[in-house]
Amino acid sequence: MKAVSKRRRKQSAIYAAIALLAGLHTAFAAAGDDHDRDRGRENGRNSPVKHVLLISFDGLHQQDVARCIGANTCPNLALLANAGTTYANAYTPGLSDSFPGLAALVTGGSPKSAGLFYDVTYDRTLYAPSDSNCSGPTGWNVVFDETTGIDAVNGGALTHLDGGGAFNPQAIPHALVNGVCTPVYPHNYIKTNTVFEVIKSHVRGARTAWADKHAWGYDWLNGPSGAGVDDLSRTEINSIDPATNTNFTDLYTHTETFDNLHVQSLLNEIDGKDSTGQTSAPVPTVFGANFQTLSVAQKATVANKGGYLDASFTPGPQVAGAIAYLDNALGRIVAELKQRNLYDSTAIIVTAKHGQSPADSSKLVKNGDTLSKLLETSGYLDANGNFGQNSTQTGNLNDGSGLAGTGFVQTDDVGLIWLRDQSQLPAVVKTLKANLSCNAPGICADGPQAYILYGQQLANRFGDPARGRTPDIIVQPNPGVIYTSSKSKDEEHGGNSPDDSHLGLVVYVPHAHHAGQVNNERVLTTQVAPTILQLLDVEPGLLQAVALEGTRALPGFEHRD
Repeated sequence: MKAVSKRRRKQSAIYAAIALLAGLHTAFAAAGDDHDRDRGRENGRNSPVKHVLLISFDGLHQQDVARCIGANTCPNLALLANAGTTYANAYTPGLSDSFPGLAALVTGGSPKSAGLFYDVTYDRTLYAPSDSNCSGPTGWNVVFDETTGIDAVNGGALTHLDGGGAFNPQAIPHALVNGVCTPVYPHNYIKTNTVFEVIKSHVRGARTAWADKHAWGYDWLNGPSGAGVDDLSRTEINSIDPATNTNFTDLYTHTETFDNLHVQSLLNEIDGKDSTGQTSAPVPTVFGANFQTLSVAQKATVANKGGYLDASFTPGPQVAGAIAYLDNALGRIVAELKQRNLYDSTAIIVTAKHGQSPADSSKLVKNGDTLSKLLETSGYLDANGNFGQNSTQTGNLNDGSGLAGTGFVQTDDVGLIWLRDQSQLPAVVKTLKANLSCNAPGICADGPQAYILYGQQLANRFGDPARGRTPDIIVQPNPGVIYTSSKSKDEEHGGNSPDDSHLGLVVYVPHAHHAGQVNNERVLTTQVAPTILQLLDVEPGLLQAVALEGTRALPGFEHRD
C-alpha cells in the first residue's frame, strides 16, 4: 500500500513537472508570438497603419533637422522625431533635382530606372510637339515645368493658379509607339510605376492624393497608367499672384502663401474631403505635399539675409523664418490628424526631394554657364546657343518653336550633357578635361570632389545613353559652383555635392518600437517607397524600380522571416 502511494506520488510529481514545462513552453511560445506580432507591426506585417502621409520640405538638410531640434526651434518636428526614427545619413540617389528627388521617394528607383534626370531633359527618341506625324528629326528637349500648363501657349503669361486648367500642347512631344505617332505626356515619360498606382491596385478602396509646385509638370506622379493619383492638386508656384503681381518665389514669406494652399489641401483631406474642400471623399491611403518655402529662403542671397551664416549650417534670418513656418505647418497637420483620431493609424514621413548648395557661402563660385559656353565655342553645340529649347521665338520655353535634334545641356550646380553627335564623346571629354580650372574658359571642376562621368561608368550608374534618355556626360563641378551669373540666388541644387544630397529624414510609425532612435546607417531616399508599401502590408517588389534595383525598405521596417 505504501509502495503504491509512493509510486503515485512520484508519478504525480512527474506529471506536475511535465505540466509545468508545458506551461512554460506555452508561455514562451505566446511571448514569442507576441514579439513576432509586435515586430510585424513595426515592419508593416499586420500593421496598424491605415494611412501614410509623405511630406517633402524641399531643401531640408539633415543638419537643419539636428540643429533645429537641438535648439528647440522646431518643436513639432522634434515631437515627431521623439516618437519615431531619425535617419541621420539619408542621401539622394545620384542627382538631386526635384524630379529625380521625388521619383526616388515614390518609385523606389534612381534616374536609371525611373528615367527622370531633371524637370528639363533631352530624349533622342522623341519628336517635336508640332510633329504629329513623327516624320521629322528626333531628339527633343523635354520641359515639364511651369510652362507645361496651357497658360504658357505661345509664351503666354501664367495668369492662373491652376496653370490654365489643361496641358500646353506645345509642351507635349511625340513618340512612335507600335508604329503610331503618340503624344508623350509627363505620365508617359516616367519609365516605372509609382506607389500611388501600386496602392490603388492592391489596397481595397484605396484613395491617393498629392500637391506639388507645378500644376501640370507633375502629372508624372500618376505613373504610366495616367491614373495613380486620385486627387492631384493643380497649383502653380510660378503663376502670377493677383495680390502682388509677382509669382510666389520672389520672397520666402510669399512662398508661405503658396505653401499654405498645400497645408489646407492636407487638412481638407484629413477631414474627409477632397483637396479643394468642396467634395466629401475618403481619407487618402497615401497622400502628401511638397513645400517650397525653405528652398526659396536658402536660394536668397546672403546679402539679402538668405542662406546660412557659416559652414555649420547656422541659419540666416530667412532660413530660420522658413524653418519656423514649416514646423508650424507640420504642427497644424499633426493636430488635425489627432483631432480626427487618425494619428494612431497614420505613418508620417518628413524628408525632402533635395538639399541646397553651398551652405557655406565662402565656397560660392558663380562664373556664369562656362560649361555650355565651352561646348559651344568648341563646336560641339551651336556657337550661338541655338540648341533645344534655349532658342525659341518668344524667348520662353515651350512656346512651340524649339529646335529638334540639337543636343542639350542642363546646368545648375551640375552639368548634364546630351551631345548633338554622340561620336564626338571622346573629343568632348578631352576638351572638358583640358579645361577643369576655374579660370576662363574653365568649368571649375578641378577639386577632389569634382568629376566627369561618361562611358561605361555612367552607363552602369544611370543607364546607356544610346537608348536616348540618359545624358552622355555628367559634370559634377567643385562643391559651391553654380553655373549661372544670376544675382538673385546664392544656392542651387540638382547635383551630387554633399549639401545637395544629404537630407533630413524622420519617420513616425504608430506603435513602433524604439521611439526616438537615431539610425546612423547610410540609406537612400529610394528606400522610402518600399517602406510605404511595407507599412501598408503591400509587397514592395510590385514597384518596378524596386524590383530592378533591389531597393530595400528602410532599416527597422523590413519584413523578417
